[in-house]
Amino acid sequence: MKIEVWSDYVCPFCYIGKRRMEEALNQLDFKSEITVEFKSFELDPNAPKAYDANIHELIAKKYGIPVRQAKASNEQIVAQAKGMGLNYDFDAMKPTNTFDAHRLAHYAHAEGKQDKLSERLLSAYFTEGKDLSDHEVLAVLAKEVGLDYYKVIKVLGSDQYKNEVRKDESDARKLNISGVPYFVINGNYAISGAQPTDVFLQRLNKIKTDEIKSKLEETHASSDASAGICVDGQCKI
Repeated sequence: MKIEVWSDYVCPFCYIGKRRMEEALNQLDFKSEITVEFKSFELDPNAPKAYDANIHELIAKKYGIPVRQAKASNEQIVAQAKGMGLNYDFDAMKPTNTFDAHRLAHYAHAEGKQDKLSERLLSAYFTEGKDLSDHEVLAVLAKEVGLDYYKVIKVLGSDQYKNEVRKDESDARKLNISGVPYFVINGNYAISGAQPTDVFLQRLNKIKTDEIKSKLEETHASSDASAGICVDGQCKI
């Protein structure tokens, strides 16, 4: 089973959704059969690398609400995150453009380190207040998960993996993905949003059962009706 996850590193529900998915995977008997791949999705491709306002002020402006209301809304997200063992610090968050972080994730995927890097980037942004557009910051985080610091600096200083990011985003549009996190299972099933762990668990188990049943039906349908078969003690030739 393959799970493709469209997400952004500045999306608070993406980190929560990742944790809930992982919690569900740990309860599945067939966990060893599952691979997870993270896909690029920029919530705001035109975002600058730095803002004059903080995250509360930006949200207030975006939705046309008072800053105090934005803070209250963010506190609700903090509570959800805490329930998954994540300590969000909205006051320290540095809203930024994530394009280079996504390019770096594709490089990490090529090096077999995508899962570790994705986790490190999310943690760095939501709990440590790191600037995910700063190449030095990204290179240090990449080094922490086993990537070569100097190779990362070289990748970030070029336009490498630009096309891979754009392809992920193009694929998202083809799938009508307008919000993240968005989980696509085996290219045929979808789970939208940071659903509760039980929802992931039930859905993944059902998909596994349905696909096994489907394969059995295909096997029966492809059987040659003229071939020899024994039924109820009688054998027909």
